[in-house]
Amino acid sequence: MLKRTTLFSQHQRLGARLVDFGGWEMPVQYSGILDEHQCVRRHAGLFDIAHMGQVAVSGPKAEPFLQALLTNDVGRLQIGQGQYTLMCLPDGGVVDDLYLYRLEQDHYWLVINASRVEPDLVWMRGRQQESNWGDGVTVRDESGTWGAVAIQGPRCREVLERALGRWNGERIVELSKNRIATGTFDGHPLRVACTGYTGEDGFEVMAPHAALPVLWENFLAQGTDAGIKPCGLGARDSLRLEACYPLYGHELSETISPVEAGLGFFVAWKKGSFTGAEALRAQKAEGAPRKIIAIKMVAGSAPPRGGYKVWSTGPASRPIGELTSGGVSPTLGTGIGLALVERASVEIGGPVGVEIRGKRYGAEVVKKPFYRKPV
Repeated sequence: MLKRTTLFSQHQRLGARLVDFGGWEMPVQYSGILDEHQCVRRHAGLFDIAHMGQVAVSGPKAEPFLQALLTNDVGRLQIGQGQYTLMCLPDGGVVDDLYLYRLEQDHYWLVINASRVEPDLVWMRGRQQESNWGDGVTVRDESGTWGAVAIQGPRCREVLERALGRWNGERIVELSKNRIATGTFDGHPLRVACTGYTGEDGFEVMAPHAALPVLWENFLAQGTDAGIKPCGLGARDSLRLEACYPLYGHELSETISPVEAGLGFFVAWKKGSFTGAEALRAQKAEGAPRKIIAIKMVAGSAPPRGGYKVWSTGPASRPIGELTSGGVSPTLGTGIGLALVERASVEIGGPVGVEIRGKRYGAEVVKKPFYRKPV
């Protein structure tokens, strides 16, 4: 039996095409992936992300516990601030990538991938017991209580202003990137974070599951003049691919490290010991043998997809890796992809081949990202 968010009825009424996404019955599209993608780039889109995991970590030892568990520097977080970070294995592989928010001095909130809720909790609680943190740290799964929706796109602030207005005399739309504010809506607690997964300005609005249908309807009603549309997982994926954001299980996994994925910026190299630190520092110093690259198709071809082989070019052509994600970019109008390849075999501007259904097509290694929002 597939799980459903409390927005399932809204998706049905809006005519969404529903699919199995990691055990959840989720909307992949409404009006169409291309239309929804362009709506987010030009106006605003509303996404159901209530399937994502929500975990609270609290207690007087919460900060040192998370500092030892995660790659980024938890100590830099002010109250009301968030950061992207990763949870690693001792060998540098990734348990999960996530967003961490500091709500109070000793109260943190983690938003984790839906498919990784159970593995993450097992890993976190295992580290908690191994290091004997005792009563100083509490790890609590709040996924069954809290969910979220995301408003993304250049007009998202306009929608948020109309729908939520002011909290305690402050305009929440003035939140800067990675900040989080708390308040209430319709009698329910609410958290609004200036974060997203599309490459556009955006907000992720967290609330108890029971409040999400009212929030959803309110955002759609108040966002009509801003051109808001409901958007599915298909557009969410094409948007994140253009922005070169990693997807767990594709560009990150227990066998792909942050260094290989090009996410060294989110590793606090100078902080003390943390799980995976020794392996990651060795990869940084010596150079990891593999890396995630961005490729753009240079001739007409079928869309590149994850799992397709990537080849070097020239007389000694050979397989050097494979695509981790791929598709047609609605913005560029051509095939694009991310690939895990041998580091020494490629360089920016250089050619590679992509094998699509037994035929090899030309592609170029390009700088990330494929898309950057206008300033």
